[in-house]
Amino acid sequence: MQWNWEDLANAIILQAVEDYRKARKKVRTRPDHKIAQATIRETERFFRSWWFAQLTDVDGELLLEKLQREAVQ
Repeated sequence: MQWNWEDLANAIILQAVEDYRKARKKVRTRPDHKIAQATIRETERFFRSWWFAQLTDVDGELLLEKLQREAVQ
């Protein structure tokens, strides 16, 4: 399998989404979980970052809003 930079960019973004979802789930059951709280902050910062914007045309703020809505349902 040959990877190109777009495959790598998509894999990075998908991993961040998965990390965010897992951390939100953990905080829902254990609000004091420091590692999960840190993961949420880090991924939120990533979705709003210049680097994220370089990896994709997806609006990071809109993606984050969708993930936040998903987390409260």
